[in-house]
Amino acid sequence: MAIYLNDVSRTFGEYLLIPGLTTKECIPANVSLKTPLVKFKSGEKSVIELNIPFVSAIMQSVSGPKLAIELARNGGLSFIFGSQPIDSQAEMVRKVKKFKAGFVISDSNLTPENTLADVLELIRRTEHSTIGVTDDGTPNGKLLGMVTSRDYREGKDPIDMKVKDFMTPFAKLIVGELGMTLTEANQIIWDHKLNTLPIIDKDQNLQYFVFRKDYDSHRDNPKELSGGDKKLLVGAGINTRDYKERVPALVEAGVDVLCIDSSDGYSEWQYETLHWIKDTYGDKVLVGAGNVVDQDGFNYLADAGADFIKVGIGGGSICITREQKGIGRGQATALIDVAKARDEYFKRHGVYIPICSDGGLVHDYHMVLALAMGADFLMMGRYFARFDESPTKKMKIGNNFVKEYWGEGSNRAKNWQRYDMGGNESLKFEEGVDSYVPYAGKLKDNLNVTLGKITSTMCSCGSISIQELQQYAKITLVSSTSIVEGGAHDVILKEQN
Repeated sequence: MAIYLNDVSRTFGEYLLIPGLTTKECIPANVSLKTPLVKFKSGEKSVIELNIPFVSAIMQSVSGPKLAIELARNGGLSFIFGSQPIDSQAEMVRKVKKFKAGFVISDSNLTPENTLADVLELIRRTEHSTIGVTDDGTPNGKLLGMVTSRDYREGKDPIDMKVKDFMTPFAKLIVGELGMTLTEANQIIWDHKLNTLPIIDKDQNLQYFVFRKDYDSHRDNPKELSGGDKKLLVGAGINTRDYKERVPALVEAGVDVLCIDSSDGYSEWQYETLHWIKDTYGDKVLVGAGNVVDQDGFNYLADAGADFIKVGIGGGSICITREQKGIGRGQATALIDVAKARDEYFKRHGVYIPICSDGGLVHDYHMVLALAMGADFLMMGRYFARFDESPTKKMKIGNNFVKEYWGEGSNRAKNWQRYDMGGNESLKFEEGVDSYVPYAGKLKDNLNVTLGKITSTMCSCGSISIQELQQYAKITLVSSTSIVEGGAHDVILKEQN
């Protein structure tokens, strides 16, 4: 006879937070949203701490390099999608790592004999408008000049004009020497009112660029998630099929953390993948696993060596796993159960393994509920898919702007590895849909509103950290009629212009 669980499978929408004592210290400016990303021993700190508790979903329609850069600049982290060839995923990781390194290796280079057409094509391909002109067109060739958007007039200058005829030649460039500190380089930029400072070695070979915008970016983004080398942090998704080839390529590209991307993580395939990574790299390579929805699944992956564990099956807005297979659990119930397992594991072993709530978040207040219920951080797809920085097209349908959004289990994604059940069979039915989400604009603008709501709600709960929220928050179940009561009701709403 099957095992029956007596608890009801519940969603975040069935709960509300009850206010706690708001002290004078409980103001949004005092709230810290720092949270551990990977496991750590009692008395120690996680080697990676997020500055905001957000990571982006391992999806084609969400986590490309643009979103990864912008989210890291604002304190979170992206997992570059793994449903693509290994070399292209590794290149996406490199793009993020190159973006903010202080000393940036140039990825846009031409020779003096190239043309304006080559310049425009390179800018279109790399989206970088600063081009190093070297003798051989490589990132470390002899620097002969530089091209920026101020050196030519697109649409007026002839497209076949040679680079050597409009570049700023080396003799007119102010350059820095290899070995100088970033502080010294920035000082030269400020003293000479430069946007870019090329760094060369004693033989005039180009080594790096230092950009004024990187200094400004760091000032404007105090929560930026970067390492000791000033490079932004980025993650990547892997599967349980080609991990022996994919993981080394991602590690070589500089990835900071990996995550096994699967709809069901309670499997021997994930156990073997985790063991191979840990046997090969030890603790030098950090890897999360999942997804699970109960204590058994958590303990299985914890014992296998997972550095964090994702919670949630079937709760995503484009996921139809529950509808197709009858597999899953209400996200709130799953999270509460797994959080108990996490805390008991910590008591037994003295090792804290963070858990990530993945799916089921409809409203911003659901995020606070998820954190209060035990999540250390949240993985979101639909939320980030709406922004300019996501990889998908912005379209107009009727009178509304939308962005495309599709699930990894859809025919469009063809990510059968995520739903791999072993053997040689490929995906026979879809577990995700192809859809649209309302276009919302820039990530930073929307994120600031969301974080404002979260910090304000936490203050109403009498908490100024996620740890305090999990310790002191009071949560109540709500009835269907009280949900109606919580919105605007019994009034005639004015039409919005």
